[in-house]
Amino acid sequence: MEPRARGWWLLCAAAALAACARGDPSKGRSCSEVRQVYGAKGFSLSDVPQAEISGEHLRICPQGYTCCTSEMEENLANRSRAELETALLDSAHALQATLAAQLQSFDDHFQQLLNESERALQDAFPGAFGELYAQGAKAFRDLYAELRLYYRGANLHLEDTLAEFWARLLERLFRQLHPQLLLPDDYLDCLGKQADALRPFGEAPRELRLRATRAFVAARAFVQGLGVAGDVVRKVAQVPLGPECSRAVMKLAYCAHCLGVPGARPCPDYCRNVLKGCLANQADLDAEWRNLLDSMVLITDKFWGPSGAESVIGGVHLWLAEAINALQDNRDILTAKVIQGCGNPKVNPQGSGPEEKRRQGKLVLQEKPPTGTLEKLVSEAKTQLRDAQDFWISLPGMLCSEKMAMSSASDDRCWNGMAKGRYLPEVMGDGLANQINNPEVEVDITKPDMTVRQQIMQLKVMTNRLRGAYSGNDVDFQDASDDSSGSGSGDSCPDDLCDRRVSKKSSSSRTTLTHALPGLSEQEGQKTSAASCPQPCASLPLLLLSLVLSAARPTWR
Repeated sequence: MEPRARGWWLLCAAAALAACARGDPSKGRSCSEVRQVYGAKGFSLSDVPQAEISGEHLRICPQGYTCCTSEMEENLANRSRAELETALLDSAHALQATLAAQLQSFDDHFQQLLNESERALQDAFPGAFGELYAQGAKAFRDLYAELRLYYRGANLHLEDTLAEFWARLLERLFRQLHPQLLLPDDYLDCLGKQADALRPFGEAPRELRLRATRAFVAARAFVQGLGVAGDVVRKVAQVPLGPECSRAVMKLAYCAHCLGVPGARPCPDYCRNVLKGCLANQADLDAEWRNLLDSMVLITDKFWGPSGAESVIGGVHLWLAEAINALQDNRDILTAKVIQGCGNPKVNPQGSGPEEKRRQGKLVLQEKPPTGTLEKLVSEAKTQLRDAQDFWISLPGMLCSEKMAMSSASDDRCWNGMAKGRYLPEVMGDGLANQINNPEVEVDITKPDMTVRQQIMQLKVMTNRLRGAYSGNDVDFQDASDDSSGSGSGDSCPDDLCDRRVSKKSSSSRTTLTHALPGLSEQEGQKTSAASCPQPCASLPLLLLSLVLSAARPTWR
């Protein structure tokens, strides 16, 4: 062969090899595989070329010969973003469902304990205490209604609620014990002021206060924590993906199809870098998310023992029975001391004889043994909460494995974003700050997502409540009272309010739900409280007076 002819032959052979490598349509590379993928996504096949075309029009994929038009690239980019958002929502919904199921189970159990306590009171007290129970029945109903509201997130100070209950109960029962006496409001005011020293109910008020504040605070904070965790997952899962993420996900998921290598699956490290960049803000939840779940696991320790939620919430009636027993035992001494301190009341000409003639015997109730239900719930919750701790930083790897058809190994056969071949860049760390050098997604680390930052703050606030609850502190109420210009102190209230007795509080007021369980509005909270009562509950006392009267009422400590 002549040198000139040999030169042309070599040139043509090289051109043929190049055309084959890039899928030159003159060599007949078909776009049938891309047509199948594109059609399976629901798009029209009318614009899909039969064979590869020049790719100068591509804005996301490498601009070699391609099976994708501009419209196809745009459609696939939108679809890849929608698929990733759907995958995120699916993962979030699974965790939400777990948290919601836990919340429902614990909520049902705690409310059942309180309902059973009230039913036990209503079954045992009438026969044992007779008219004393009849006179105190409304106070008992109000107490259980307020305990339900407190548990559900109402802006009630539990210690004040208990103190007001004992004050109301003493007034009602002292009248019933002495129907032959005239006991005007000013005399009952005097009685109330001496009650702290007289201890008419023995040690029951103090014991109930110490145990109930810890048990109810712990139960309420734990259930609220489940609700807050679920809310955070729901809101963060709805954060839209940015445009740079959309481009990177398109390149990851469909550019291999456009370039005629649809069988090439994304390289593992390549996929992780794309999703670490896309979910950089979400990964920043990790530290506070772990703190919240750790605090929730820790506070379950407060569910056990004599001061635990299981014993206390289900045993409120035991302290009430003990209190009335003590009042009956001490009635003579109590009466003498009241007369000594407040003077001799006038005789009621229309009154009957002393209640002592109709006095009933003592009521001795036994604590109901645990059923094991709470222990099982806590065991399951601890396992599930620990499993969920790395949820936010494990999302990129999990989505790559389960949703992005990632290759099982990084080798010459996986898709690296440009062609089939190894992926060489290192994998970025977790979180926004670590994406400054992400080779796949351009991330502005100076502009964190505000929705995510707000949810990080919600996690911090809830963790603070849980830590306070672990120490027995009602952090919810402290937060509310700090913002209410002295509403927790009796020193700043008007004289006409401070002078009123607790028993004169209005029973028609509404109680604000400041930290209600998710899905429970203020109006629903009232309905829930009423529906939870074994019999119709009376309207609740006015909360404001409970705060402003703190200086005038006994502390019952």
